Amino acid sequence: MRILHTSDWHLGKMLFGRSLLEDQTYFVDRVFLPLVEREHPDLILLAGDVFDRPIAPVEAIRLFDHFIEETHRLGVPLAVISGNHDGADRMALGAPLLRENGVTIATKLEDVFRPILLSEGVHCYLLPYFEPAQVRQVLGVEVRGFQEAYRAVLDRVREHFVPGACNVLAAHCFVMGGETSASESPTFVGGSSEVSPACFEGFSYVALGHLHRAQKAGPNGRYAGSPLKYSFDEAHHRKSVTMVTFEEEQVKSEVIPVEPLRDLRTLSGTMEELLELGKRASSEDYLYVELLDDSPVYMPMDRLRPYFPNLLGINSQWLSRAGAGESAGLREQLLHHRTDDASIFEAFLKQICGLDPDAADRNLFLQAMRGEGEET
Repeated sequence: MRILHTSDWHLGKMLFGRSLLEDQTYFVDRVFLPLVEREHPDLILLAGDVFDRPIAPVEAIRLFDHFIEETHRLGVPLAVISGNHDGADRMALGAPLLRENGVTIATKLEDVFRPILLSEGVHCYLLPYFEPAQVRQVLGVEVRGFQEAYRAVLDRVREHFVPGACNVLAAHCFVMGGETSASESPTFVGGSSEVSPACFEGFSYVALGHLHRAQKAGPNGRYAGSPLKYSFDEAHHRKSVTMVTFEEEQVKSEVIPVEPLRDLRTLSGTMEELLELGKRASSEDYLYVELLDDSPVYMPMDRLRPYFPNLLGINSQWLSRAGAGESAGLREQLLHHRTDDASIFEAFLKQICGLDPDAADRNLFLQAMRGEGEET
């Protein structure tokens, strides 16, 4: 029995104003579906945040619809839970009919009490993202915070365990001790949003979604992580999906790497070094650059983009230093356009014209700035 565990696709995601839909389509069509066709798992488990926002773009909905059709064509059952980014009610459209055709989309808390019964005695419970207040409505008990809410719900689930069955849970939450990323909503990580791994006692495997780095979560839980990088602090992540195998009361997980259409990386160096790198090896990866120059650089984005067309952002170390310590006044001058005009003029001549200004050039520039030139 094998389950292919993935999560946090965030279809329709924008990064620095750039749509990632082309990259997500590549992942679905060129990476994930070929993997499904090749390995033919017994179940695909998508653990929440299918979309990046509750009202998803039409193109993102079409991509997910295409994915559902293809998994059905391949004859592989699909189970999906809604995450905190998803519009749960919109995802629930046609859910009863889809379930009859091997596609289970769980969007309501009470869905967890209708497990998918797989062969070899594997029972899969689907727990979508929910708010603690919903526990009172569904179970009639008062809880405070996510920890008590998950304990109450999963205690009720454990009451329905079948002796001898292998119990799998899909959930979308922040498990205590997990490593977070900048692309995750800070509202839903840490503090009162934490859930203890002890809540998952009795489950053979807990397929988690929410955190974007693939990682273990307690003795029986695992985050598959997002299949693509969605923030620059994820540049060092190794993105993947997880194949989980159940055999003779043992659970084994295999991490399968994902090769993206474009990587997401950070670069650092002086402007001269970066231009030289671009001339040697241009790249279509998504990039964020740290400029190490000791002086202002003229129009760095425009000069680098011919070599790095998907350059999304730049941070100047010189500007950062200008805002600290004894140089704090320089940043204030820059913000109010009161910086040294002669310095900017000299940098412009060097970087754009390839000239080193002499004393005569400087004097002529200063005269022009003071309006001392002759009228024409």
